[in-house]
Amino acid sequence: MTTTIAYDQLADLAGTDLGHTEYRTVTQDQVNLFADATDDHQWIHVDPARAKDGPFGAPIAHGFLTLSLAVPFWTELLEVKGVSTKVNYGLDKVRFPAPVKVGSRVRMQAVVAEVAEVRGGYQITVDQTIEIEGGAKPAVVARGLYRFYA
Repeated sequence: MTTTIAYDQLADLAGTDLGHTEYRTVTQDQVNLFADATDDHQWIHVDPARAKDGPFGAPIAHGFLTLSLAVPFWTELLEVKGVSTKVNYGLDKVRFPAPVKVGSRVRMQAVVAEVAEVRGGYQITVDQTIEIEGGAKPAVVARGLYRFYA
């Protein structure tokens, strides 16, 4: 469910649990395209036959591919009205506790940890977790920084 707020309400967002997104399935086509884009064609990602006998029992998504899913997941969690520009400002911390096997379903859960005024806008710090359906550990745990300008 999307949280929709006005720009002038951003300062009050600290501590807000934005909930979960819908699940998305990670496909071999996505993994192959990511491998082409990043020139990372390691067999654990792009060779399903070999990966079947590898350490994970199947091909896995690149950690950075899984992390990049935070971008489309954001559109499901937060909409801020009255902004002229939204900027992904970066990450303070990222970990990849568990691999995502191709065919797995993942979703993101996010909590706004902090909101700070910055020149011309606000920066929100968000604790975001990308979960694997049925998994004991998350795929990604990250602290993201996002800026919103009026």
